[in-house]
Amino acid sequence: MLGEQYYPDFMFMQMTDDGKQYVPPDWKPGLTDYLYLSFTNGTAFSPTDTMPLTATAKWLMTGQAMVSLWIVILVVARAVNLVS
Repeated sequence: MLGEQYYPDFMFMQMTDDGKQYVPPDWKPGLTDYLYLSFTNGTAFSPTDTMPLTATAKWLMTGQAMVSLWIVILVVARAVNLVS
């Protein structure tokens, strides 16, 4: 809408390059950036280099990390059950 301020959900490292010497001045995150964010959050159970800024992004990343943790727990429990 006209006159509304845009607030991003995530702070990517490229957004902190004030001089824009490493990225183009009109850089915006794309699908690859979000897939990388999802992968690192799912494997490290926390954001690595991209910080969530809004409450919605924080809740979604928390949910994703919880699902990943439960999957690891279930796989380990099944492996222990098969060994026993």
